[in-house]
This record gives sequence, C-alpha cells and structure tokens, in this order.
Amino acid sequence: MKSSIWVMVTAGALLAGCTDMPTQTNITESGFIRELPEGVLTLAATNQNLNAVRIDQATGCYEYEYRGPVETTFLPLRSDAGNPICSRAQDVVAVTG
Repeated sequence: MKSSIWVMVTAGALLAGCTDMPTQTNITESGFIRELPEGVLTLAATNQNLNAVRIDQATGCYEYEYRGPVETTFLPLRSDAGNPICSRAQDVVAVTG
C-alpha cells in the first residue's frame, strides 16, 4: 500500500516538473513556441520579439528572431539583468589559465 502511494506521488511530481517545456502541439510549423510559459514572460526583458521564440536544441536556451535592417538572425532571449533564459541547466565548462 505504501509503495503504491509513493509511486503515484513520485509520478505526479515528475509530470508536474515537465509543464514548463513546450510540447509539440505548442510549436508552430516554423518551429516557434505558440505560447511562452508564464515564467519566461515574467523574466524576459523588453524590446525582444516574444512572438517568434524557439529553443536552441544545442544549449536548451530560448532564442528570439531579430529582424534587422540587413538580415534576420536569432539572438538569445535575455532577462533584464542580461542573463540568457534557458529551459534546462547549461553545461558548465571549467576554464584554466
């Protein structure tokens, strides 16, 4: 009895932790996220295109489409402090001098 309750609680906690990740149904045909998670909207600095955001598969960080006068490119979605907003922790690389 105790083990089945533990399994249900653990499964519920694991599923609840996945709610911030965009699902396939939340992705447009062009690869942009239809509806950003509330946490991302709260963190994102102004003057960024929140209508064209995707997750960089290599880093796990959000990036937005920037349409400049010469070219269109993707830039990291950043907070007011200038930090990138990521959907998973980035790998830390030790640099020695």
